[in-house]
Amino acid sequence: MNPLNTLTGTLVGGLVLSLIIMAIAAGTGSSMGGVDAVNAFLIWLHVFAGITWIGLLYYFNFVQVQALSDAASDDEGPSGAAITRYVAPRALWWFRWAALVTWLAGFTFLLHTQNTINVFTLGLVPGGGDAMYGLTLGVGAWLGSIMLFNVWMVIWPNQKKVLGMVEASAEEINKARRTAFVFSRTNTLLSIPMLASMVGAGHGMMF
Repeated sequence: MNPLNTLTGTLVGGLVLSLIIMAIAAGTGSSMGGVDAVNAFLIWLHVFAGITWIGLLYYFNFVQVQALSDAASDDEGPSGAAITRYVAPRALWWFRWAALVTWLAGFTFLLHTQNTINVFTLGLVPGGGDAMYGLTLGVGAWLGSIMLFNVWMVIWPNQKKVLGMVEASAEEINKARRTAFVFSRTNTLLSIPMLASMVGAGHGMMF
């Protein structure tokens, strides 16, 4: 059976290929630069889930919002009902859980490397560790935490009203749609400096 025929098969195939590549690298004596296996797994999980989360955030903002707007204004074309009924609920499932896994993997990595206090205090605690690392990664960690809060406490509860998962009046639905939109846009804005900080902590800032 072709693994590409199913999502599960595709993901398992990708994981197996990754393990093969890592085994080959280990066999050639390649070093991970002092990063142990647990750290490597947590970083991988953090990045994988983060790509899923932010990728869907950009899909919503770059594609779906405008597509639904165009569909609503096109009297002769198909409506956006199919997206609202079939695409959005599934996308939002992956979106919100990827956000949570991203945060938990990142937080667990900080605990494992004993950098939690240094990062969440932005490197301001004397003797807490590398102050610049704490500041750079800390900015990203706080922005990511705010974004996670927005997803679970604002965007998702309001989207449930928009999608008809909970009862709401027409006025409440319109308000919920606007609230979800504004906070989704806010997360898109915050994602840009968040990504700069996260990447900068590991690979150096642009300035």
